[in-house]
Amino acid sequence: MENIEKRSNKTMQFVFVLIYLILTIAGLVLIKKGANPGSLAIENGNLNFGINLISLLGFICYICSFLLYTRIVVMFDLSYIVPLTTGIVQILTLISSYVIFKEEISVKAIIGASIIIIGIIIMNWKS
Repeated sequence: MENIEKRSNKTMQFVFVLIYLILTIAGLVLIKKGANPGSLAIENGNLNFGINLISLLGFICYICSFLLYTRIVVMFDLSYIVPLTTGIVQILTLISSYVIFKEEISVKAIIGASIIIIGIIIMNWKS
């Protein structure tokens, strides 16, 4: 019974990380797609904040990813989860920028991404 609980806990941790990654990338992509960093102004003593819908959705995704990240950091060893999620976010951002925004990927970016992937593999290598 204890083994099932551990497996269930590991599955939940994996799901949290996966949702975090999806929300982070969705937030970044939507903010860039919206191409509107927002405007902040004080007019007649009132604080006005303007942002388009796509950027707002990206902002919401990014906030949700941050809140989920605070939970993930508690669930894992900090020295493990921060480099792992950061590396995966970097790779997914590179791929998203190429696929969605048709940005060019340089040889240096490919080398850097390869080093990140190798680092993730080494971190997860069971000795």
